[in-house]
Amino acid sequence: MGLKLVGVGLVVGLAASAATNRLLVSQLWNISPHDPITLTLTVLVVCLIGILACWVPARRAIRVEPIVALRHE
Repeated sequence: MGLKLVGVGLVVGLAASAATNRLLVSQLWNISPHDPITLTLTVLVVCLIGILACWVPARRAIRVEPIVALRHE
């Protein structure tokens, strides 16, 4: 479920980036708003952070035994 949210966020972010290209031109120095390397690296960084944000809590949750968690509450 978490990676679906990351994917939706990436799609919305890329669409917003494409829609605001004229504004981005005035804000960027020595980089085109259509620079494929920058867009690719940005998408990869966001995907990596999203994967870590989903994986770390899931890994911790797997270590807990269900009976212990139910008795704790």
